[in-house]
Amino acid sequence: MMANPIAPKKLGRLANIVKYLGANLLKIAILMILVCVGTFTLMANSGINPVDAYIGADAQLSAEQYNNIVAHWGLDKPAGERFGDWFANIIRGDMGTSLIYRKPVSEVIGLKFKTSLLLMGTAWVLSGIIGFILGVVAGAYKGRWPDKIIKTVCLVMVSAPTFWVALLMIMFFGVWLEWFPLGLAGPAGKMADEITVGERIHHLILPALTLSIIGISGIALHTRQKLADVLETDYVTFARARGESGLALIKRHGLRNIMLPAITLQFASINELFGGSVLAEQVFSYPGLGQAATMAGLRSDVPLLLGITLFSALFVFTGNFIADLIYGFISPEIREGKVQWTT
Repeated sequence: MMANPIAPKKLGRLANIVKYLGANLLKIAILMILVCVGTFTLMANSGINPVDAYIGADAQLSAEQYNNIVAHWGLDKPAGERFGDWFANIIRGDMGTSLIYRKPVSEVIGLKFKTSLLLMGTAWVLSGIIGFILGVVAGAYKGRWPDKIIKTVCLVMVSAPTFWVALLMIMFFGVWLEWFPLGLAGPAGKMADEITVGERIHHLILPALTLSIIGISGIALHTRQKLADVLETDYVTFARARGESGLALIKRHGLRNIMLPAITLQFASINELFGGSVLAEQVFSYPGLGQAATMAGLRSDVPLLLGITLFSALFVFTGNFIADLIYGFISPEIREGKVQWTT
């Protein structure tokens, strides 16, 4: 009876799956530990007193009341002991209680992330699509007026701070033209369950457009250069000699070669997008995770800030991990080499 030659190949792919997943689990575990230690150390040495930040400078408390709050929050313990208690709770799935919202940190993150996800997701998709299209156009017309205009605009946008762009967008579209509201995730004075889908979209457009500008420039400039390099290769010259030109030439020989770098940059931009959302949400008073992180930092809400930091690190790592999986399906070279198990 002949042995099945396919079985060893399947076992090899299964081994690659286990090895790949194991390596990524080890990476995320090490990353989470380093993030925990680094963030807690910075907060412990920030010089901000959590009690003073929480009750305010004008609050009148007796020494006994003040000491009771300190003891209740465990601030009378050494920093190392506080970190040990907090880390042990994290292992058990308890991220603690927010000092600002007086709710479990996991609940606060869940509520805030729902709002931020809509904003960041919309901005992420817009930046990827618009940036890729502009990059293709600029690369196809390299050295001519479409390329010069797109390149100039992108260089200006990539050097512009997020908060400055947000203020300009508010002044132009919110104050002068009055097309969009100046901020918030819905009309002021309305309960969350009373806000309609149209009102949410109306309040979302301006901050999403502002946030998408962060990623458009980088993707457009990178895609432009990659496409220009591809169009200067020998095999494209040979294709032109055979009569191929225009959109058909770019579609057949260019898009496949620039797709992977564009995807790489798009998923790598998640980190910048998350950082930009902190500034954008502050300017637009958008009640998302970025605004909660800012409040936690200013008011020394250590449990909430640590929880948001861990969540954001996991969020960015997951984006890069998904990118690796997509590479394996798109690129035959990666599929046969680095990530054979994706076939």
